[in-house]
Order: sequence, then C-alpha cells, then structure tokens
Amino acid sequence: MKPARRPITALVIAPVAALATVLAGALAAQPAAAATAARGAPPPPDAARLASFFDSRLPHRLTENRVPGAVVSVVSGGRTVFAKGYGLADVERRTPFDPETSLVRIASISKLFTTTAVLQLVEQGKLSLDADVNQYLTRFQIPATYREPITLRNLLTHTAGFEDRGIVIGARTAADVPPLGDELADHLPARVRPPGVAAAYSNYGAALAGYIVSVVSRQPYDRYVEDHILRPLGMDHSTATEPVPAALAAGLAHGYEDVGGRYEPHPFTFDRLAPDGSVSATANDMARFMSAHLGGGRLGDTRILEAPTAALMQRRAFGADPRIDGWGLGFKERTLGGHRVVMHDGSWEDFQSAMILVPDADLGLFVSTNSIGGIDAVTELLDELFSDVVPPVKADAAPRVADGLAGVRPPGGFYAVTRRSHTTVEKLLTLTSQLRLRVRDDGTVAFRGTTWEPIGPRLFREVGGTERLAFVTDGGGNVRYVATDRTTFEPLSGPDSITVNLGVLLGFAVPALLALLAAPIVIGVRRLRHRPWTASPRWRVARRLALGAAATGLVFVVGTVLMLAGDTGEFLYGVPTYARVLFALPLVAVGLALAGAVLTVTAWREASVGVVARGGQVVLLGGLACLTWFLVQWNLLGWQFG
Repeated sequence: MKPARRPITALVIAPVAALATVLAGALAAQPAAAATAARGAPPPPDAARLASFFDSRLPHRLTENRVPGAVVSVVSGGRTVFAKGYGLADVERRTPFDPETSLVRIASISKLFTTTAVLQLVEQGKLSLDADVNQYLTRFQIPATYREPITLRNLLTHTAGFEDRGIVIGARTAADVPPLGDELADHLPARVRPPGVAAAYSNYGAALAGYIVSVVSRQPYDRYVEDHILRPLGMDHSTATEPVPAALAAGLAHGYEDVGGRYEPHPFTFDRLAPDGSVSATANDMARFMSAHLGGGRLGDTRILEAPTAALMQRRAFGADPRIDGWGLGFKERTLGGHRVVMHDGSWEDFQSAMILVPDADLGLFVSTNSIGGIDAVTELLDELFSDVVPPVKADAAPRVADGLAGVRPPGGFYAVTRRSHTTVEKLLTLTSQLRLRVRDDGTVAFRGTTWEPIGPRLFREVGGTERLAFVTDGGGNVRYVATDRTTFEPLSGPDSITVNLGVLLGFAVPALLALLAAPIVIGVRRLRHRPWTASPRWRVARRLALGAAATGLVFVVGTVLMLAGDTGEFLYGVPTYARVLFALPLVAVGLALAGAVLTVTAWREASVGVVARGGQVVLLGGLACLTWFLVQWNLLGWQFG
C-alpha cells in the first residue's frame, strides 16, 4: 500500500505487491522443500565483510535509482552485527539516516507484529487459529457466503477468500480515521472464494486479525503492540501509533517522489486499516525484532513467543503446490541462494522496505529506502548479497521432462491475479492487468512475458531462471489456479477476457462515432438540397436520444481512460468529485438509450421513416446495448466505489 500521484493501477495493484513482486523475482530460486536439505548451516558473514559490501554497493544503487537514503541492519547470533544509514532521511533538513534514531514507515512488515500478537493470545488460550473468527466479533459478523468459516489461520496466510480494494484506505488526518471496528464493518469486502483454497494478499484480512487482538485483549491495537512486543524487546524508538508520538516524531524519516529531478516529500499518511501497516520503526529496533524471531521467540532474557510457537510462525502453513514457495503464518516463504528464507516487504509513502530471515544461516536483514526507486535498488542489492556475501546452497537442477501437462485440460487463455476486486469499480483493473497464457507446440508455456519449461507433472521452470510455476487442477484436470513463486493467478471466463471486451467496446464505439459524425453531414446535405426532414416528432426525439446516449457514453469511456492514465492519488483518501461526476454519465447514457429504444419501437411503422434511417437507428441502439453490458460487467453503472 502506498499513496502516490500515479495511475490507479499503481494505487491498487502496485501498493505492497510492487515490492513483493520484484523481490520475489530475486528471491525465487530453488523449490523450498529441497533447497537446503542436508547441506549444513553456513557461517554468517562478519561485520567487516558486511560493511565492505554495503559501503561499496548501496550508495551507488541509491544514486543510480534516485533514492535520497536508506538504512540497513543485519543480525546473527542474537545480536546486531551490522547497522548503518546511507544518504538522507530528511532532504529539506539535510538529516542523515541513522539506524538508531531514524524511524521509517515499515508498512506491511507490520503484519508480522500483528501475527506475533495473535500467536501470543493463542498461547494464552484466548484465541484459536482454527475457530470461526465470528466467535470473536461483536461489532459485526462475516457473512456465511460459503459453508466453511474464515479462521485466523486463513487471515494469517491470506487465504480467507476476500476480494481486494485500494480506494479510501488512507487518510490525511487522525480525524479522518474511523474506529477500526467501524472501518472494518462499513467496508467489509465480498467473499469471492472459499477459505483455504488460494492465497490472495489481503490488507483487510490482516487488519481483521489485529482487530480481533484488540477485542480479545481489550486494548487498542497500538497499545497492545507497545505493551507486549515493542517495550519487552527494548524497541524504544518504534511505535504502532499514528501519528508518531511527539517524543519520536523528530526522528521520523520522510518518503520522497522524484518529480522532475527534485525530491517531493509525501505528507504523513494515516492507515485506515492500522494492523496491516501502521508501525514506524528504526533499523536497530527491527534488528531486535529479527533477533527475537531467529532466537525462537526470545531475545536475551525476554521472550515474546514460546519456541514451538515461533517455529510454527515460520513453518509453511499454506502452499498452492508443495513444490513452490508458499506462506508461513504472516511470513512469506521464499528461496534465496538456495536458502529457505521467511520474509515480508512493505511499501507506503514511497518507503520501500524488506525484512528477511535466513533461519539455516542464523541471519536476518532489514533494509528500507525512502523513494520508489528503492524497489530496484533493494532487488539488485539482495541478488548481490546472496551471491557474494552469504554462502549459497546449491541444489541439483530438476531436468526438463517431455510433458508437464499430461491430464490437464487445455490451460490456455487469460488469467488475472487472485488479489483483485470483484464487486466495485476497481474490477475494471482486471481488464487492464490480465495476462495471456499459451501452450506452445514444444510443450513449453508462454506466460507473464516468460517461457516456462516442464520439469514435472504440472510443474514448470522459467527458462534461463529459477522461478517455478505450477498448475493447480480439480479432479477433472481443469485448471483452477496457476501459481508461481511470486503470486497466484486464476483463469478468466470469456466475459472477463480482454478480447471479448475489446470487441464489445468496438461494437459500441464504431456505431456511436459513425452516427455522431454522420448526423450533421446528413442534415447539412438535406439543407443544401432544400429537403426538410419529414420524420415524425417521435422518431426525431428517438434519434436524438440515441445520439445523446452515444455521445455521453463516448465521453465516459474517454474520461475513464484519461482518469486511469493520470493522477489518481486522491483515491487513496476518498473518491474525488470529478470521479463522482464522471460515474454519473453511465446512468445518463443508459437512461437516454432506454428512452430512445422505447420511442424507436413506437415510431417504427411510421411511413416517413426510411429503411436507411431505421437500419442506422437499430445499429446505434445495438451499440448502446454493448455499452450497457460493458457497464454492468465492470460495475461501472452507478457509484460502486466500495
């Protein structure tokens, strides 16, 4: 999640997922199940080697990617072995990054604090990972859309089956942030798939888990985190409170956007779903959090989780296929340099952060940058770190097989990520982001701009790379999901595919444009020949209504394209007035089209109406029917903002 002066695709899909997707590309190497078996634990890098690595690589990456600054901490053996700031935390004041005092917005890494809080209450017997979450909710209830209830385990593995939303998830002031229970109740997303069948990253699900913590503990979420995680671990320069308390505010770094060669700061943005991303922390404090999780829930004499519970949090809890990376509880499971790592990333106010634990090497890394270019900088850095500093663990590469799709029905077609909207106007983003999958004659698969070769039943590997792709099928061999080490996709039906919708739009736009262009020409020719239009008043009105509907529809389509391509940062805080006006046009267009259709039918038999006029009207109304279908299909009829 990240407020940005960017197209709505960046506002809805790229927030959180942007860094996750890029990092996953760097992290996805060998399959998690076999990567580190019987290889032994390599020694962690020493402080001098880490300092040499970061000092020689990171400043260059920041300059190259137009990032003001970064901060890093590395832990091993229960202590911080390296921590340093690079560049500026505050460009205006020329304040350098300091790992001890510079707070960064860690965004979705906060979900690990939420998960830790949930598991603390599980240990106390106050929560159960496998109970229906409705038993903990009093302010509202999750609808019983499916037979299976949603559990905390589903929330912590992002398998609850909620749709996604990206509109109105932030606020400019504390006064604009409703109580968490009210926010969750008033913006309850639709349940679009049964729980436990597919992962679809959900900020709402994480916030719901944090809300349950506050309900059961009878403490506000930020106070619970303060009392039971931050203070016990000595994380004295960190907070889950928004805004950052006055005692820490002076150390808060700023996120920046590179605008025309200058850094433009983002104002502090409040998170309306606080447990999904409200924590602000320093690198040294994050080192303490990492050490506790690497130490089986213990840091020194302080224990925040029992060892079995800490191990449970890092153990695989869900995977689309056992041969590719999946999820722990809260943690994303990845493979880096042959090592199984558990990690999380975060993106907010242009901060790009990542926290990575390498249990078999007793190593933890936290890095945060304060500009969007940090995505590339961090990815390049991680690639080099796990090839040059952390000893890689080699595994035998799986050989290519003859046929990876035996027993699978033809899987070609269009696919979309499982993390998307189904019931709001944001569904339209599915149309702009779907991907085509093709099976080639040689048995390879073309998908996501990459060629994948078969290495096992329903399992493929990126040609020239290491990422895996698995086809998840039902009992009849039909593809339910396509899962990679990065994310999960599901097939789209014909009405959702881009080819069908382009045809529908052309079926509206071509007749509408021709009618609008032809109308003044026909009128002008008649006037030159002194031939008045003899059609009845009803037919004239019907024709004008249809033309008005066509013009209104075209204005809406063009306006929507311009809106999506332009600055949509305001949608983070609310629906702008111009968008509400724009989305009134479909109602006007459909209303005019229906009225025109009715009058056309009543005036059809009038002798003064020629065959050409009748045919033109039918074609125009047919185009308007295409528009109406499109509007209904993508939740564009009315103000369905969620």
